[in-house]
Amino acid sequence: MEPPAGPVLYQKLLLWDPSLGSEDEEEGETSELVTPDTRRPHDSLGNKFGGLPGAWARLGAALLLLAVGFSLAARQLYTRGNPTGSVGSAVPRPGGHSHHPGVYHHGAIVSPAATCSHLGRELLVAGGNVVDAGVGAALCLAVVHPHATGLGAMFWGLFHNSTSHSPTALTSGPAQTLGPGLGLPTALSTLHLLHTHFGRLPWPRLLVGPATLAREGFLVDTALAAALAARGTKGLCPLLCHADGTPLGPGARATNPKLAAVLLRAALAPTPDLAGDALLSLLVRDLGLQGPLSGPTPALEPALQLVMPQGILSTTPSPSAGPELLTVLEAALRSGGPSPDPCPAPLQAPVTPVGSVLATIDSSGSVLLLASSLNSSFGSGHLSPSTGVLLSNLVAKPTASAWACPLILHGSSDDTEADVLGLVASGTPAVARVMSHALLSHLAVPQTQAQPQHQQGPTPSTSVCGQGTLLQVAAQAEHAHVSSVPSSCCTFQGF
Repeated sequence: MEPPAGPVLYQKLLLWDPSLGSEDEEEGETSELVTPDTRRPHDSLGNKFGGLPGAWARLGAALLLLAVGFSLAARQLYTRGNPTGSVGSAVPRPGGHSHHPGVYHHGAIVSPAATCSHLGRELLVAGGNVVDAGVGAALCLAVVHPHATGLGAMFWGLFHNSTSHSPTALTSGPAQTLGPGLGLPTALSTLHLLHTHFGRLPWPRLLVGPATLAREGFLVDTALAAALAARGTKGLCPLLCHADGTPLGPGARATNPKLAAVLLRAALAPTPDLAGDALLSLLVRDLGLQGPLSGPTPALEPALQLVMPQGILSTTPSPSAGPELLTVLEAALRSGGPSPDPCPAPLQAPVTPVGSVLATIDSSGSVLLLASSLNSSFGSGHLSPSTGVLLSNLVAKPTASAWACPLILHGSSDDTEADVLGLVASGTPAVARVMSHALLSHLAVPQTQAQPQHQQGPTPSTSVCGQGTLLQVAAQAEHAHVSSVPSSCCTFQGF
């Protein structure tokens, strides 16, 4: 039965600044932090057990794990016959009102894994916002798509808040070395930073679903199976192997109990620093390293912007391909049309970057785009036995950020009815030019009520230069629209 649908409400969300604490209290517009506030009641399950002693907190987390586990188990059974997942469809609302697949009344998510799209939708229905849904789905992908992302991956993000019209960029900070050729894990601290400033649900609520999948098992989909078949299982057994050492195929069940323990520890840690320190200490022990290591340095900062007649473009600053993207767009706009070569020759790189992308949106126009990468398939191939984490592959000149350039086009802050378009892609260092061509093609089509282009996606392209993935989300006419190129790559869910 379809859960009762209601609007995903937002309040104005601002970047927290300690020097502005008193002003925030006077205005009544403060960021919602995940730390429980003893001065006010909490009605969510996560907050009810968040302030209890350790034993009761663990009991509360276990109960929440059980509830989420039942939901995920049902979803896994549903997808057992179709390991690739399927493109989401709009469920008819009571009274017979329905839309084409990919069009929803309140909010939606699109990701490469059906299980993670479903988890993100559940977080939206539970009262979470696009940040809750996106972070929860990203942690889910860290479990079910270890070939492309994980807790060892680097993350980039772009968040547009429809209330404040303030786009914010998320970066993991400069790549740091944990060991020779091994990247320092940054995912937990990066995603927690984003959630602390902009999320609504309690942090543990976002972790229990992915932890349940890692502990109870998840079904290998065709994307993971294909990556395993291409790479081989060296270093990945017994995690992703049969007893005879052959790689798991589509529909097989995999577990990662060590990773589940790490996620649960992160959910119950009093501060994210303690959770990160615990993970780092285990990795140091596994690698036989000595001496203190500095932790990751994720950051939230204003997005790069380009003002144009059709609205304002926002993207991520360096280190990412965002600056290159804006340069390409500016040049194309001056020339008066799309680039004549939408698929330029790929840049020469020591490692072909491999990564994952997802997008969430609500009908009010709030958008979160996330991109992550291990730098190559399965990263370094070094599986930490104490944590179940695959570490990223650092080379002399990391190329993971070469394609990280999420893009949001929105109207001016004075126009509260303006449409919002989000694009995020992965798969090739030339993707900045591909995205610029897709955007310019979209702008070249008249946007009229008689021709609602958003409903069919903003670009007529059917591929991303023969490789990679392009996700498209839009808010138009009080509806959320989602699609992907190619359409078979990803699953979208909404309500």
